[in-house]
Amino acid sequence: MYSTCMFCHSDLGKNEAIEHFPVGRRLAFDSAKGRLWAVCRSCERWNLSPLEERWEAIEECERLFRSTKLRVSTDNIGLARLKEGTTLVRVGDPQRPEMAAWRYGDQFNRRRRKYYLMIGGAVVVGGGLIVGGASMGLIGGGSFQLVQQLFNMRKLRTAVRLPVQGSVVRVGQRDLERITMAPDQRGGFELKVRHKPQTSAGWIKNRNPSIVLSGDEAIRAARHLLPQINRAGGSKEDVTDAVHALEQAGSSHELFARMATRYRRSPHVGPALRFRWSQDKPDGSALLNEMPAGVRLALEMSLHEEDERRALEGELYLLEERWREAEEVASISDDMFLPSGVDAMLTKLKGGR
Repeated sequence: MYSTCMFCHSDLGKNEAIEHFPVGRRLAFDSAKGRLWAVCRSCERWNLSPLEERWEAIEECERLFRSTKLRVSTDNIGLARLKEGTTLVRVGDPQRPEMAAWRYGDQFNRRRRKYYLMIGGAVVVGGGLIVGGASMGLIGGGSFQLVQQLFNMRKLRTAVRLPVQGSVVRVGQRDLERITMAPDQRGGFELKVRHKPQTSAGWIKNRNPSIVLSGDEAIRAARHLLPQINRAGGSKEDVTDAVHALEQAGSSHELFARMATRYRRSPHVGPALRFRWSQDKPDGSALLNEMPAGVRLALEMSLHEEDERRALEGELYLLEERWREAEEVASISDDMFLPSGVDAMLTKLKGGR
């Protein structure tokens, strides 16, 4: 079992309660189906364990769950806290909405809280800087524009390092807002991803580069992109909508293709949108960022479930390959086109040291 989360690479922690599976401070298990997950406490995602490490650990979890008095449970899902601090989630035979609420509710709610705290903090700090600086005569009338420029430059930072055809392209925060999805000629879908310019001998070949991905390559890219696009998380209602969308599709490819068709934009737009359309939305495509939150969450959830389906069918090596790929990408330094003092200045504005 990996000691770090396959999604955010945070340490999963250790436990002293499960001898055959000492990884993770929160474990979820399904005795009937033989599934065991280590739940990451940083991103709340469920990491499926390798098959050979499950059975004895599941038996231990079941025995400890039944013996502890500190537990709450319904007919389908139970939660128990062991004396040494490990939390066990016992999965029985829940309906999909109930399972989704347990599995994805914490994850998306935590993202939502973090996102709004970040936005609120930025507004308070920026407003305080403008009002306080102006009252003390330290900052002139252009202070608002200065703060706005600093945070706009922050959006130029790399959000995702995307492995594509043996190389890595850097997708910025602003680029995430311009990713489009459209149906292709084979009944599937394709992603158009704008990214940061590549340099060669000090020259920028293309100042507005993009790549078009389809099939499995588009699915692999979506695994990296959607968590960032969905960084604002979602409410319980959004998760419910996502589950309903999942129930109508048989696979990730089918769901993506269906949503690409459903949300593609008509080329007949008003004059106010014509300039933006020509840059970001070619005929028959849709901006991922503009899809309803429930739809975007459904797309991300479908990728998680597709991973587990493959693992349960004996294709765990695909997950291992993707984990190593993510580790390799994460180790690549991010040479941003930003002055070296920008991060320090933003940290100071936010009250950091």
